[in-house]
Amino acid sequence: MRIEHYAAKAPPAGLYDYGAQVTSGSAGFADVRDADIEQFHRLGFLVVHDAFAAAQVSAARAGLHAALMRGGDNIIYEAAARDQLPAWSQAQRLDSVRKLMPIIGNDARLQACAENPGLLDVVGRILGEQPALSQDMALLKPPLIGREKPWHQDMAYFDYPAGTTIVGAWIALDEALPENGCMMLIPGSHLEGPVLHWQRRDWQICDTDVPVGHSVAVPLRPGGCLLFHCLLQHGTPPSRSRRRRWALQFHYRRRSVQSLRDSAQRLQIFGADGKDASC
Repeated sequence: MRIEHYAAKAPPAGLYDYGAQVTSGSAGFADVRDADIEQFHRLGFLVVHDAFAAAQVSAARAGLHAALMRGGDNIIYEAAARDQLPAWSQAQRLDSVRKLMPIIGNDARLQACAENPGLLDVVGRILGEQPALSQDMALLKPPLIGREKPWHQDMAYFDYPAGTTIVGAWIALDEALPENGCMMLIPGSHLEGPVLHWQRRDWQICDTDVPVGHSVAVPLRPGGCLLFHCLLQHGTPPSRSRRRRWALQFHYRRRSVQSLRDSAQRLQIFGADGKDASC
């Protein structure tokens, strides 16, 4: 049984400001215009409402539920449930799961989301080349105990050459709201380049380096999709709601880009404790 190794510590007060919220966006992948692609490059993100139809969302939820019931080493449970998990059945553990990774190898319903033609078309327009899938996962916020994912840049986790553009696709399977851990981001922060990351409540940007006053929340209805740049600073607050928040996340790169052999270059760029900085 895999359990999240980071403790469920409370984030500092004021780290997540929900005052500004993004509610605009394209109405489906077919509605994405050239101006929207330009916005992605300028702001680092693009919201696509109703990107996946209700039937597709229902199928993905069923696929995810089946994966959870099967169990396996790809399931990671919340640290807050550590003491109770050994005595619980698989069904009882359902609302203690934090992450599944990978997810598409054994379920055609989840793979269909990653291979959605509209999604791949828009990501290809952003990348300027046919996209290739680099990572697939499900990100879950269990009711009441779902811990935060502190502010970070996804590129800090990826072993690809410096300057590689990777596009994340975050797909809501439940309604995602500030109270149950919707996505928060800093528009335009991808243009600032890599930021040092630290092992604190997670592998994260130092709390004091986050320009909280510029953050926005991105609530989504089921089937909504947030596309974002790999250097965009983002995170999700903890959930203290009784509502689940299930989401899928896929990352795409240009098909011509190959991964590095080790993490040395990535850590040289994104840092670790001991560099000429402090947190």
